[in-house]
Amino acid sequence: MAHTPEKKVKIKVTTLLKSYGVYFFSPVTGGYGSSGVPDIICCVNGLFLAIECKAGKGKTTALQDLNIARIRKCGGIAVIINESNIDELKLYLDNLTNVR
Repeated sequence: MAHTPEKKVKIKVTTLLKSYGVYFFSPVTGGYGSSGVPDIICCVNGLFLAIECKAGKGKTTALQDLNIARIRKCGGIAVIINESNIDELKLYLDNLTNVR
């Protein structure tokens, strides 16, 4: 079964998170879940990190932008990661895992 480009980004992200020992999960959307929430929710050294995965030049939706803004307003970290900026996530993880 071939993976979509976005699924490939999610696999790279979760592999990186596992290598750092980060607690994470992918929330359910639709039904009892909420639409527009980031793809991956993490706890890193007690800090909230939300990751929206996109492929190529994929753009966030207005609802995703609203959720990202709400997370940031509440003091959480929310990032948009694609195959070309996954190194930024590594920098975040390096900094967050060295906080305490």
